Amino acid sequence: MSIIEKAMEKLGGAEKVDTPELIEDTAAAPEPAPRESRRSTPHQDYAQPAAEAPGFNDTRDPDAQIRIDALYAHGILDPSADPKDNYMAEEFRRIKRPVLAHVMGESASQVEHPNLVMVTSSVAGEGKTFTAINLAMSIAMEMDKTVLLVDADIAKPEVTSRLGVSARQGLTDVLLGECRVQDALLRTNVPSLSLLPAGKRHTHSTELLGSSNMRRLADELSLRYPDRVIIFDSPPLMLTSEARVLAGLMGQILVVVEESRTPQRIVTEALGMLNDSEIVGLVLNKSHRTFGGDYYGYGYGYGQ
Repeated sequence: MSIIEKAMEKLGGAEKVDTPELIEDTAAAPEPAPRESRRSTPHQDYAQPAAEAPGFNDTRDPDAQIRIDALYAHGILDPSADPKDNYMAEEFRRIKRPVLAHVMGESASQVEHPNLVMVTSSVAGEGKTFTAINLAMSIAMEMDKTVLLVDADIAKPEVTSRLGVSARQGLTDVLLGECRVQDALLRTNVPSLSLLPAGKRHTHSTELLGSSNMRRLADELSLRYPDRVIIFDSPPLMLTSEARVLAGLMGQILVVVEESRTPQRIVTEALGMLNDSEIVGLVLNKSHRTFGGDYYGYGYGYGQ
């Protein structure tokens, strides 16, 4: 059995998964903090307005120009390209289908915030940021969906730098009450895609992500625009406590695993930190094998 099959035994079985080359990730490792309850109750002291979704007919100039042509060489999808001409686009299409099915399908009514999707990994360097960006690009190709990509890796934010855009404000500034959500959002030149940068670094990032403000922000992002999928690029599970706190707010969690690198015991331990999460998917990265004639497989199941 492969690493991914053994790790998925606690989830009831999984298919093998294969993704293209990744760019290395690293993260700091603060002390773990206890997870709070999943359910949130809005409070009147939270006055941040909801984020505005990029409309399909939005003619405003973008706040951030993403150089897709320059990023394509590093494995970032071009949403305007024909998926039939790009095998990686087809691979991420296969990944996003179960994600979107859980957003709109029967399971959506069984979980809180089904359209909040966290992308994480067990340890650094497995490709979680690479996967989060490409998943967002792939969902941006949908005709009836918008996507918001949130850089929630406050200790080591990389989403905006990899996309070649700059930002002065972001998630931490919103949670601290120093700016409004719509002031921190960046509209991009990719139709239906907007970004929420990480914001300034903060020594109490775990507490910020576990705060009542974060819980209410999750409610706003999830409920205000049901046609929007919000993807959170999260720190690795084994290296920071932020990921475990953030997982309590998510409707879906994707765990990226690098083939032939991450030990089975590490994957199993990381999955054990998600016991309270209903929908957990696994993506096997950096695989050079094919499975049943497919370049890409995908494991997706309900957590124990």
